[in-house]
Amino acid sequence: MRRRQFLTATGTAAAVGLSGCLAELGRLYTSDEPPVVRNRPNEVYIPTHVEGMKMAGTADAGDYRVGLFYSYPHRFWVLDDEDGDYGTSKTTVEPGDDVHLMASVWDPETGTVVPDTGLSVELSRDGELVSEEVIYAMLSQRMGFHYGANFGLDGDGTYDVRVNVGAASLNRYGELAGRFESPATVTLDFEFSTRDRDDIPYTMLDDQKGDPGAVKPMEMEMVPLGRAPEPLPGDQLGSGMASGLRLVGTAISAPRFGEDPYLAISVQTPYNRLVVPRMGLSATVSGGGLVRFDDRLEPGLDPELGFHYGATVPSLSNDDAVEVLVDTPPQVARHEGYETAFLEFDTVRLT
Repeated sequence: MRRRQFLTATGTAAAVGLSGCLAELGRLYTSDEPPVVRNRPNEVYIPTHVEGMKMAGTADAGDYRVGLFYSYPHRFWVLDDEDGDYGTSKTTVEPGDDVHLMASVWDPETGTVVPDTGLSVELSRDGELVSEEVIYAMLSQRMGFHYGANFGLDGDGTYDVRVNVGAASLNRYGELAGRFESPATVTLDFEFSTRDRDDIPYTMLDDQKGDPGAVKPMEMEMVPLGRAPEPLPGDQLGSGMASGLRLVGTAISAPRFGEDPYLAISVQTPYNRLVVPRMGLSATVSGGGLVRFDDRLEPGLDPELGFHYGATVPSLSNDDAVEVLVDTPPQVARHEGYETAFLEFDTVRLT
């Protein structure tokens, strides 16, 4: 049994490229992955390659719906914190790793992706435990926010995958109020064969790798992608960029948020509006010579806004000046193309 430490602080897959016999060539690359791009920019960039994935299944776990997927095992980066100096370190594919197993969690009634739950996985075969992991909260260009890790299996066959989802540690509004308050567990059957895995498309991006930009997210018919709405509901307060992240503000007056207007900041990846959770954000709101708010923004989940950071602010209007500071960068592991971004932040004034 292998275990990895969980980062507590905290896209059926349509794929580009090779298939069938040519995917065998892709499998060779996963055994000896292409070198990491030299002189990577300190921003979001095009990775060396893209992979497809296969769905293992979906099932309900309490208030949640869980989707399970897999692809080739691959490298990823985890966040390091050296006395507030943030960086990333690479986790390589280990001998015996057979798949990169991924899970998404969402509300089946509204299709809202639910981050900040924590998730662990146990794989068994014929009643015997094969592997058990508290897997990483992750961010990828193809899938957005999800949970994932590399796993070793015990050959082709049927596995029981027990998924344990924690209670959501965020504020919930509207139809989501009172939901996701308790941990939940579900077991899915996972039929694995090396042949099926090796048929997963794998495409090299030699002419683009390292360029600023991002590949398109997967479009999955049955599984929602954590993408921010465009435009956000409410009175728009402007936007700004911080270390490659797009910060978009809105003011909403609605009973579900209380008597005062609600300030919501949507933190998005720069190219595809994928929401970014597990950050520490604070804001200063001023207008008419007064500071109306100067405090932390709390993570929240709303059917119209999706995931965001917010707080109520008395007399908030779209004429107010809003400055946002990222106190803590995203406490998530990163797939290739994100590992050098979202690390150092300055105060941003929304315009």
